[in-house]
Amino acid sequence: MAPTVDFYFTDGCGRCALVGTPACSVVTWQHELRELRALVLSCGLTEEVKWGVPCYTFQRKNVVLIHAFKDYCALNFFNGALLSDPSGLLVQQTQNVQAARQIRFTDGRQIQQRQAVLQAYIREAVEVEKAGRKVTRKPTSEFPVPEELQAALDTNASLKAAFHTLSPGRQRGYLLYFAAPKQAKTRAARVAKHTPHILKGKGLHD
Repeated sequence: MAPTVDFYFTDGCGRCALVGTPACSVVTWQHELRELRALVLSCGLTEEVKWGVPCYTFQRKNVVLIHAFKDYCALNFFNGALLSDPSGLLVQQTQNVQAARQIRFTDGRQIQQRQAVLQAYIREAVEVEKAGRKVTRKPTSEFPVPEELQAALDTNASLKAAFHTLSPGRQRGYLLYFAAPKQAKTRAARVAKHTPHILKGKGLHD
């Protein structure tokens, strides 16, 4: 087990003030997360931290993440849309998620009872990476631009130029992130907060 990942499994990703407290999602699902860790490692994958969470790779190709959320913890398969899903376990987190799929857990017994099935999903995901298969993604140009972002682009020529200079993947990341909140004021706040980041040519997680 990689010691650089150990902190996540005891205290969380460290990205917010809840780190290490009972309110942290990782602390809530600590037992289940450790079971998922052992399960994934039993499939021979390499463990490291990416995007603040445990990421498991095969020959440097991303296969699956372990995530903790408020109401559940999950295995998140990078190319889950390509898996056969014989047990009907895979969940598309939102309608805009194209390739990734989750398997969610709310009780450690679900992991214990499905060990062989989950290992089969992980091994199939490895075979997908070995074969170099890719999900055909919708072009970034087809994603709607949140009106709060469009207003900022229309009034700030530098921001508009910087945004359109970003790679399609970085643009898509911002479009999805800005569009996610239900309230307009929250969307506008996200745009304002990340404007300096965009002007520097950086993506959401850079």
